[in-house]
Amino acid sequence: MCNDPFQRTRLLFGEESMQRLRAAHVAVFGVGGVGGYAAEVLARSAVGRLTLIDNDVVRPSNINRQIYALHSSIGAYKVDVARQRILDINPDCCVEALQMFYLPDNADEIDLTQYDYVVDCIDTITAKVELVKRCYRDGVRILSCMGAALKTDPSAMRVSTLDMTRVDPIAKIMRKKLRDSGITQLKVVYSEEQPAPFHNDGPLPSNAFVPAAMGLTAAGAVVKDIIQWTSTTQR
Repeated sequence: MCNDPFQRTRLLFGEESMQRLRAAHVAVFGVGGVGGYAAEVLARSAVGRLTLIDNDVVRPSNINRQIYALHSSIGAYKVDVARQRILDINPDCCVEALQMFYLPDNADEIDLTQYDYVVDCIDTITAKVELVKRCYRDGVRILSCMGAALKTDPSAMRVSTLDMTRVDPIAKIMRKKLRDSGITQLKVVYSEEQPAPFHNDGPLPSNAFVPAAMGLTAAGAVVKDIIQWTSTTQR
């Protein structure tokens, strides 16, 4: 019996790719319905260092769609639950859990240049735009996740660039807000499904499978990017 938990990943990608994954430092901003699954994939893909940024605690309303939301974890900070789970998956992973609600006002507290890749799973448009602008300014790779609420088709996920997106309302807003900065080639995951109509105030309807599909798709794209790095592209 092989005691290597990443044996099958190594058989698929090869040892050189595994070395790149172990050497990579990836930050996940937001570890809710989308970001939790993204972090899960990165951990199970042997990424050597993960930083998780989120200031929310687990609530009963999260249980329908968030991987870290259990009755036993209600009231705990999501990043702390995530860190504990990731270390149970890969004890060799260096995991930093930051209890922080990322916004333009506190963005200077994080040095983005320490990361090889940033995965944006933030819900707030203002914060998403700020994170993207700063990553572009600092030359840090970033993949941004668009909207997962009001959708029921997990097969509609696409990896593309912001200028090529359609249907997604968040992508439309992001395009407008980033246009003046000349940012159009932002790598994104979005759904081509039309969002369901919803006109009530309060939380947006969501489910277990669409946010998960977006997070899995996003992290898969990041893993494939990392293993394709060369000695001249890896930071």
